[in-house]
Amino acid sequence: MLNKNNKLRHSISLAAVLAMSGLSASAWADAYEDAAKKWIGSEFKPSTLTAEQQLAELKWFIKAAEPFRGMKINVVSETLTTHEYESKVLAKAFTEITGIKLTHDLLQEGDVVEKLQTQMQSDKNIYDGWVNDSDLIGTHFRYGKTESITDLMANEGKDFTSPTLDIKDFIGISFTTAPDGKIYQLPDQQFANLYWFRADWFERPELKAKFKEKYGYDLGVPVNWSAYEDIAKFFSEDVKEIDGKRVYGHMDYGKKDPSLGWRFTDAWFSMAGGGDKGLPNGLPVDEWGIRVEDCHPVGSSVTRGGDTNGPAAVFATQKYVDWMKAYAPPEAAGMTFSESGPVPSQGNIAQQIFWYTAFTADMTKPGLPVVNADGTPKWRMAPSPVGPYWEKGMKKGYQDVGSWTFLKSTPEKQKLAAWLYAQFVTSKTVSLKKTIVGLTPIRESDINSQAMTDMAPKLGGLVEFYRSPARVEWTPTGTNVPDYPRLAQLWWSNIAAAASGEKTPQQALDNLAKEQDAIMTRLERSKVQPVCGPKMNPERDAQYWFDQPGAPKPKLADEKPKGETVGYNELLKQWEAARK
Repeated sequence: MLNKNNKLRHSISLAAVLAMSGLSASAWADAYEDAAKKWIGSEFKPSTLTAEQQLAELKWFIKAAEPFRGMKINVVSETLTTHEYESKVLAKAFTEITGIKLTHDLLQEGDVVEKLQTQMQSDKNIYDGWVNDSDLIGTHFRYGKTESITDLMANEGKDFTSPTLDIKDFIGISFTTAPDGKIYQLPDQQFANLYWFRADWFERPELKAKFKEKYGYDLGVPVNWSAYEDIAKFFSEDVKEIDGKRVYGHMDYGKKDPSLGWRFTDAWFSMAGGGDKGLPNGLPVDEWGIRVEDCHPVGSSVTRGGDTNGPAAVFATQKYVDWMKAYAPPEAAGMTFSESGPVPSQGNIAQQIFWYTAFTADMTKPGLPVVNADGTPKWRMAPSPVGPYWEKGMKKGYQDVGSWTFLKSTPEKQKLAAWLYAQFVTSKTVSLKKTIVGLTPIRESDINSQAMTDMAPKLGGLVEFYRSPARVEWTPTGTNVPDYPRLAQLWWSNIAAAASGEKTPQQALDNLAKEQDAIMTRLERSKVQPVCGPKMNPERDAQYWFDQPGAPKPKLADEKPKGETVGYNELLKQWEAARK
């Protein structure tokens, strides 16, 4: 623990430095405060705080940083617009305001996870603080290698936890809370995968009339997968061209690449109705198809009570294959996540069922075919439609929550200094400006600010979604997944086999479930997870589990009910009414 002797030694050291420099302690304090005032005036606006409140918050950071001044601290995150802003702007501001020399590295997501695993396995410190997905919450609380932020704030970090942190203001805090009730990660940025569509095309009278005549219901935001499929077929096969340009009713990607795994682990099965009811994740069976009993994973195969290879998952995978083949541009099958992301902005895609709001900033750039001359978008985002296995009370889709994580193997002083930085880049002083830059909101107060109201018309529904009660149905991977890095890497190769036609969806998912069960069986035998580790169910006839309530659900006789849509403006009215 950082004790008074450490603080005393530091104060003596600092006093000696000040004496040699000819500056008094008060002069140095004034210099840090001047830096804070400079940043408040030049960068940290708008904010939900007044300038006076911002200065008061930063004065706390100046004081709390005293024992760490001059230290070199290294943290890391994946490469996103939000994190680039932190690395290039906020790290510099933090250094100037606190005197802590902060370096914020940016790596690809896979590299972040690999280095994180290395430190967890070796207990040798690589970084002092990590921003990694809250998808790893099940990993972090089981292995005992990750610092509980709840414990940190109550014990050695008590004097270094900002009184204005306001944990309840974080919209993703439930995603970073484990079954033991403790917070293990602090949300830093978040974004959802939603439905994206060309609102201007959907409003064309001739297209509306033609669709209504063929399908018997209105062209609008699809409520179910049946309507999404009808709309995809309509634009790809009936409309074909708009303003002289070939158009498609669907967009996706299918190259054998790790990003293909994210395409599915990021809740594709839950959208179809895989797993059980429950928020933020289904219980006892989650959207990965993993069943838990008393917090212990017991299997993912249907024969163990799981749902990874159940009818809902097979249906979802079959639709993924069919839609890409029939309704997406031919090149989509050979694309990765990053390659496919910009395609809708080129102006020939009518809709996309699975679109990350992290692309919002790139989709609103002036001059794009999907942006009007006044800067407003021709497109909108809305809740993704749900499949025939979905029931009210289930999650509807995925939300990515990059979160600050600290490992027990990091030396205490370095960990506490990094904890100050984590609080700084999520503080109310800077969070609204960071939200405007990266469009990955983390605080309720920022979402409901006047600044976001003013921006809303140019963001295509982002603000309306995050203000809506529907928001809670989009959640990250949950605590049922006992080792995210090991299990997640199984998905892309198995899904690729289905995408290429090498295996049927059923065969691919049978293999995926078998491989997941094998890893969880090894975890159980090795006893490396002292808390809530796997305790695998014995295999039994699948029909036994189909006869039980909830997941896995038996195959439906009709997997394509009548299509259903809702007008976008009507959807907004429903959200507004629900908020009151």
